[in-house]
Amino acid sequence: MPNWIEDYAVIGNCETMALVGRDGSIDWLCLPRFDSAACFAALLGTPENGRWLIAPADPKAGSTRHYLGDTLILETAFDTDTGRVCVVDFLSRRDGVSDLVRIVRGISGSVAMRTELVVRFDYGFSVPWVTQRDDGRLQMISGPERLLLDTTVALRGEDMRTVGEFEIKAGEEISFVLAWTLSYKADPEQISATRALREIESFWSDWAAAHKPTGEWSDAVLRSLLTLKALSHWETGGIVAAATTSLPEQLGGSRNWDYRFCWLRDATFTLYALMEAGFLDEARAWRNWLLRAAAGSSDQLQIMYGIAGERRLDEYEVPWLPGYEGSAPVRIGNAASGQVQLDVYGEVLDALYVGRRAGIAPDASGWALEYALVEHLEAIWNQPDDGIWEVRGGRRHFTHSKVMAWVAFDRAVRSAEECGFEAPLDRWRAVRERIHDEVCDQGFDPAQNSFVQSYGSTALDASLLMIPLVGFLPASDPRVRGTLAAIERDLMRDGFVMRYDTGRGADGLPPGEGAFLACSFWLVDNYVLQGRYDEARELFTRLLALCNDVGLLAEEYDPIAKRQVGNFPQAFSHLALISSAHNLSVARGPAHKRAAGTSKTKHHHDGAHPPVARSRR
Repeated sequence: MPNWIEDYAVIGNCETMALVGRDGSIDWLCLPRFDSAACFAALLGTPENGRWLIAPADPKAGSTRHYLGDTLILETAFDTDTGRVCVVDFLSRRDGVSDLVRIVRGISGSVAMRTELVVRFDYGFSVPWVTQRDDGRLQMISGPERLLLDTTVALRGEDMRTVGEFEIKAGEEISFVLAWTLSYKADPEQISATRALREIESFWSDWAAAHKPTGEWSDAVLRSLLTLKALSHWETGGIVAAATTSLPEQLGGSRNWDYRFCWLRDATFTLYALMEAGFLDEARAWRNWLLRAAAGSSDQLQIMYGIAGERRLDEYEVPWLPGYEGSAPVRIGNAASGQVQLDVYGEVLDALYVGRRAGIAPDASGWALEYALVEHLEAIWNQPDDGIWEVRGGRRHFTHSKVMAWVAFDRAVRSAEECGFEAPLDRWRAVRERIHDEVCDQGFDPAQNSFVQSYGSTALDASLLMIPLVGFLPASDPRVRGTLAAIERDLMRDGFVMRYDTGRGADGLPPGEGAFLACSFWLVDNYVLQGRYDEARELFTRLLALCNDVGLLAEEYDPIAKRQVGNFPQAFSHLALISSAHNLSVARGPAHKRAAGTSKTKHHHDGAHPPVARSRR
C-alpha cells in the first residue's frame, strides 16, 4: 500500500528536503536544491522511479517515529519479533556537496535488515552508470549528476537497483552516507556519519533556542518554525512554498502544481511569523530576498520567483510519471508565474511596512522601489486580474485583489507619513479612498449581506476573510460579520473552510478539492478579532489535530477521505498555524497588529483582543 501524504516525515538542510515514509523509504529528493530535478521520485510514481529503502526484512514490522529534540533529525524505530532497531535520517551539506546520512542502530535483540537503492535522475527517468571506486564507495553517474554511497554493508546490483541484506544486533551501529556532487568536480572527502550527526544536532538545537514560547501551543509553533526554516535557502533567504510538486489537491484529479518556488503572497505572513517568534535574522534574510526579487521594472513584478529570485519558471509536464495515486499530470515549473495578481502589491508593501516598523527596514533606496510599485499599481488597479487562487478560467475583478490594492496604497501612505518619505500623498490618499468606495459598492452583495468573490458575482470566497485582518474594515462592521456568517454557512465542510465553490467554474478546472488549511486558520483569526475566543480555540484545536505524528501539514485536507492533500509540507499552512497560535496566546497578536493603525479612522478595528495565555512552555 502506498504511503499517504501524512505518512511522510521530512528531513532538510536548508537547501533541499527529502520525504521519508513510515516504511523507511525515502520517496522524494531533489539535489542539490528544492527545485532541482529529483533523483528519488517514487512519490509521484513507483519505486522504479527512484527511492531508498532501509527497513527490516520482516514485512510485518511496525514502526514509530519522532524528531530528535528540536531538530530535523528523524528517528524511526522498527519493532520485529526478534528485536528493535532505529534508523536515524538527516541531511547535511558542505561546499558543493549535499549529504544524505542514514544510521542504523540496534536497540534490542537482533534484526535482519534490507536496503534497496534505486537512483533515477531527472525526475525518475535517467538510469545512472554504477561503478565501485577504489575507496570502496559506489559511484552513480548520469551526465553532470553524481552520487557516491559510502557504507560497510555489502551491496550488489540487481535489476538496475542496488540491494543488500545485513543483520544488526543490540548496541551495533551501521552508517550509510550518500553524497551528491557534480560529476566533473573533484571527489568529495568521506565523512564520519556520527560526527555529522553531532554537528547537525547542534545546528538545529542552537537555532531553535531563539524561539520565544507561545503559550500552550509552543511545541506546535516551534515545529512549524523548524519546518519553515527547513524550507528556506541558507544562502538566498528565499522560502519555498513546499518541498514537492504535483501532490494533488484532489486525489486522482488534475489540480497538481509545482510549489518549489517563492511566493510574494507569503511575505507579510512570513515576516510576522518569524518576528513574533524572535527570529529576526531570518526575517531580515527574507525581507532582503523580497527586495532583490521585486527589484527591476515595476511593470514586471511577478507573483512568484525562484529560490534565488529567478523569473523564468516555465511549466511543462512529465509524461513518464503517473502521478501520486494516479493524479496526473505531473508538472514541473509553474505557469502562474506569468499571471497578473494585484494582491501581491499589497503583500509587498505591507511586508516592507511591517519590517520597517520592526526596525529591519531598508534604507531610503528601498523606498524608491516601493514608490515605483505604487505608481505602477495606480495605473492598473482597476483592471481585472487572475486573483489570489491563480485561476485559469479568465481574469475578473476579484474583490480580494482590490482589497489588497487598497492595502498597497494604505501602507505606502503610512510609510511616507511615519518616515517622512517624499510622496504624492494627496493623490495616493485619493486612490485609496476610491478603491475602498468601489469595493464596498461593487464587491458587496446586499442580498447576501456579504462581500463576494468578484464584482457582479454571488459566489463566496474564503479570501474575503482577509478584509478585517488587513484593516480594510473592522471586525465589528456588519458587512464583515455578514461575510463571516455567509462563509460559515456556504464554504464550511466538516468544520473546515473551502477556498470557494469549485463547481461554479471560476478557475477553469474540473471541480473538487480539499479544505484549504490556511483559510481555516484565517477563520480562527477572525473569531479572535470578534472576541469569539471559545470558537477560535475549538477550531484551532481541530486544525492542530490534522497535523501528522511529527507535526506536519500539507496544503489542504479532504474531509471526505479524511486525508491530507496538496503539496507537503506547506509553508502557508504552517505560517497560518503560527499566526493563529500567536493571536490566541498573546494580547494583540499579529491579526490585531496588521489590522490596526490604518490611516482612516473609520477603518480602525474594534480593539478586541484575547486574554494573555497563562500556560508557558
